[in-house]
Amino acid sequence: MASDRIFGLVTLFVALGYIASATQIQTSFLTDPVGPKAFPMLIGAVAALCSLVMIVKPDPDPDWPMLRTWGALAIAVIVLIIYAYALKPLGFVIPTVFAAGILSYQISPRMVPAALSGAGLSIGLFLLFKYALGLSLVGFPKGWF
Repeated sequence: MASDRIFGLVTLFVALGYIASATQIQTSFLTDPVGPKAFPMLIGAVAALCSLVMIVKPDPDPDWPMLRTWGALAIAVIVLIIYAYALKPLGFVIPTVFAAGILSYQISPRMVPAALSGAGLSIGLFLLFKYALGLSLVGFPKGWF
């Protein structure tokens, strides 16, 4: 019970810090009616609400994950950090293929479906973000095309 309350308290502080940092977002004169602050503040509010529920009503007998699960989480975090650093020099498609493929392999350890999932997600998300949503997304390294 204490572990849930401690985690809830830490999450509450992180959520409040997230909301505070969202209030610092600069807005330009061409914004939508909601503005760029609304979504991060909504995420922070939901996280704060969930943390309050964990503090008030903790799980009486929490099950901690096994060591293998912690290892899988560490691999996922490392992959996402590398992915974030690889986006700018390599574009969107190549890092997304590898990151989505590795994370898909962690969900279901079959090589061919994981590789196909990575490629499909990468291309599909690129088309969605670039053409459907109109984001200025760089697909590949600048010198390639």
